[in-house]
Amino acid sequence: MESNAAPKTPQILLICANADLVSRMSHDLEEAGYGVNSTATGAVGIELAQRSLPALIIVDRLLGNESGLAVCQKLRSAQLCMPILLLMARDTLEDRIACLEAGADDYSLKPYHADAFLNIMQIYLQPGESSTEQLRFGDLALDLGTRTATRNSRTIALTMKEFELLRYLMEHPREVLAREQILENVWGYDFVGESNVIEVYVRYLRLKIDSDQEKRLIQTVRGVGYVLRES
Repeated sequence: MESNAAPKTPQILLICANADLVSRMSHDLEEAGYGVNSTATGAVGIELAQRSLPALIIVDRLLGNESGLAVCQKLRSAQLCMPILLLMARDTLEDRIACLEAGADDYSLKPYHADAFLNIMQIYLQPGESSTEQLRFGDLALDLGTRTATRNSRTIALTMKEFELLRYLMEHPREVLAREQILENVWGYDFVGESNVIEVYVRYLRLKIDSDQEKRLIQTVRGVGYVLRES
């Protein structure tokens, strides 16, 4: 028998202190078929995110006396894996790096334009691949359909960028991958100069996939990049 239940409305959490911007974005998101919850402070936003587990979180980099970057970091530290989009006023290399290092998946530039923003947002709300394929390396498995990893019966929730980084490493096992290769294939950015983006995400992954009794799988090759190997 077919179910007549309506599909669940994706819920969006908006953390922004600009009342006019919140009003405009909430209207546009609701018109596009999303449910919206909003707050002006990071602390309340983190509490709401933990309680309601929204499909996506939007964070304004300028939150009055708070930093949107710090809010992103706290959301990730709370093990929240849903996509996070940062609203930013500038698009310099330093701003992009700061956005990614804080744990945001992507950013949208201000002034706010509904069409451009919704296009970015919808990329991160697309369902995962309808695939049952898994990548395996030793006792680590990555499910390409659910975007989750398992190791020794532990289920490991991943953010979108953590998933993409681990997938790239697992598609090239025991192959030393240069930092430039990883940046290009996982983030798509041609970063110039030094950036800690990869180091930050490797640290996130290690904390999730390696327990105290398990071998470290992602190895650092000093001066070059990283390799997935068992020793």
